Amino acid sequence: MEQASVASRPVTVEITRTFTAPRNRVFRAWTDAKELACWFAPSPDYTIVVPELELRAGGRYVVEMHHKSGNVHRVEGSYREVSPPEKISFTWRWQGNEAAGESVVSVYFRDLGKTTEIRLTHELLPSAEEREKHSHGWNGCFEQLDKYL
Repeated sequence: MEQASVASRPVTVEITRTFTAPRNRVFRAWTDAKELACWFAPSPDYTIVVPELELRAGGRYVVEMHHKSGNVHRVEGSYREVSPPEKISFTWRWQGNEAAGESVVSVYFRDLGKTTEIRLTHELLPSAEEREKHSHGWNGCFEQLDKYL
């Protein structure tokens, strides 16, 4: 019986990283559609389109990642919390992968003066395999963000 409860626990990605930019600047990169389109993908092989970004609790967002091979990955959700410049939290659902369900991303921005620490948690992923895919994706996004800033 213990194995059933272990298997049913939510699966979470947690990443902490420091960026060489002030907190307001890093927060804006996450919350302004034009800036988000400059970096929000796991590698430079993507072009990002942000057709919708309504930055408020209950507001929706849509991000399309267009790979150079022609594949398009579309993620959408709604903001649960927007607390400038300290935290954003939003739901996350891949279009075309409804079986994965909806998960939740929270991003915390810690002011360290000339640098900013981001702590990202991505909760309620359906499996360890999805956790690994999203961990790879988020780490790639952070690499792109670091280059952008």
